[in-house]
Amino acid sequence: MKVEQKGHTTIIKDTHGQTQEFLSKFTHEYNSYKNTNLILDLTHDKHLKMDDVKSFTELIKNHQKQKKSIVLVADNVNFNAVPKNIILVPTLLEAHDIIEMEEIERDLGF
Repeated sequence: MKVEQKGHTTIIKDTHGQTQEFLSKFTHEYNSYKNTNLILDLTHDKHLKMDDVKSFTELIKNHQKQKKSIVLVADNVNFNAVPKNIILVPTLLEAHDIIEMEEIERDLGF
């Protein structure tokens, strides 16, 4: 797990390609990151399945209650099959763009 801070956003990369192991470790350390916007980079997992993506649902729900953004990054999934409550994009640049848009929406009161 590699952690990088950029402004009001924390980027956490799964460096081992084991999404379930990464989720377990991240959930254990979540309190350290709950007050920042999060980008979870899952691009190292070349065998990522939709069930792996869906396993982040509870974490996403809890983080959004904190009025913070959480975006998953993966480039080898069927984006049409992603549930509406999960924001999944193929690149880090798009993840940053989504967070910026959500920050603006929160500032405007949406």
